[in-house]
Amino acid sequence: MAGVRRRAPDPEWVQMYRQGVPVSRIAVLAGAAEATVRYHLQIAARAEPSLRGEHARTVQRPAKKQDERGLKNVADIVALYRVEGRLPSSKSASMRERSLESWLAAKRQQSQNGTLSPAYRDGLREIPGWDTPRRQKEQREQLWNQRFAELAAYRAAGNDWPLHKEATSEQERLLGVWLHSQRITYRDRTLRPDREQRLNTELPGWRQGRRPGRRPQPLPGADTGAPLEK
Repeated sequence: MAGVRRRAPDPEWVQMYRQGVPVSRIAVLAGAAEATVRYHLQIAARAEPSLRGEHARTVQRPAKKQDERGLKNVADIVALYRVEGRLPSSKSASMRERSLESWLAAKRQQSQNGTLSPAYRDGLREIPGWDTPRRQKEQREQLWNQRFAELAAYRAAGNDWPLHKEATSEQERLLGVWLHSQRITYRDRTLRPDREQRLNTELPGWRQGRRPGRRPQPLPGADTGAPLEK
């Protein structure tokens, strides 16, 4: 991070350089000046003369080695998504995560251009929308939050779970279609963990929906308009 004093040579920078990462890229990931990174690497090279040769050989590695590193990136990104339900962030305090975000951004562009390696595409398939441009992702996220809030208000008003096929109003149809899609996504195991947790916590019973032969069941604490007991 910028403004942080580091003891030279920084071992993380040295390791990245050893693995073929250019000085300019290390500087970006570390939030440091290129001159600072070069100074650290010069000190490291004096202590370990083979460092520059290792860097050069790594840069010239065949595509197979690059694929191996790429597949490791895929595995780390998928692991992050499984645990935290999100993609790598460029604002993370972890240099590794910032590196993954940069790598994924490049793969996202390759996906848009139709040049992405099938191995990477298959590996990232588990993450829905990973290759969607950021603006479209933000719009989809906004729409999901909007429908969630609308459904919560609909239930709080004393309504039963909305139907998507036999709806009695346009509002019920829209909410029913949205809820049905969440259930499908859940069954396919592609529902984001953070969304599943939010649905479970704030809309309990969303997966089961209506019970045959039962009266509408609003959320606990919903205002049904019934008089209070004295």
